[in-house]
Amino acid sequence: MHIQTPAVHVDHMLKQTRQHHVTLSSMADAKANMLLTMSSVVATLCLPQLSNLAYRPALGTLMFFCLITIFFACYAVMPKMSMAKRPDGDLELSNPNFNPMFFGDFHTIKFDDYLVMMERTLNDSSLSYEIQLREIYGLGQYLAKKKYRLLRYGYLTFLTGFGSAAVILIITMVMPSF
Repeated sequence: MHIQTPAVHVDHMLKQTRQHHVTLSSMADAKANMLLTMSSVVATLCLPQLSNLAYRPALGTLMFFCLITIFFACYAVMPKMSMAKRPDGDLELSNPNFNPMFFGDFHTIKFDDYLVMMERTLNDSSLSYEIQLREIYGLGQYLAKKKYRLLRYGYLTFLTGFGSAAVILIITMVMPSF
């Protein structure tokens, strides 16, 4: 990638895009926390009612789906990065999978080596822009393929649980011998 001349509008666009991704990540975390809370409360409220045999199948189903929702919500907010040491070849600026702006990528590099790497980055505007774009791309991929996908599964599971419990409750009320 080659940027002919650094420009304020490009810097502003990159900053805004990065901030937008961070906001989307925070929103996903808040939604996952809401799902986690709602599922936990529903499961907790169902637990003492399990002694009522008429409601047991519906409540058991609802609790089962709440537990699956809790799993998805927890997994959506769980950090997904490896703290393992990467091979030295992976720690090069030329590697498109390496982001010197992300602590998960540079935490194993010695400080002096990191300074040299950042000096090179900051003195080359094209490289600096490329690294910012890598970060934006990585954040977007993480949001789309991990956080929001798991969040969607959590919401679908939660709604499916309520729907299934309602159907089972109706069936058990209409056909008590079921």
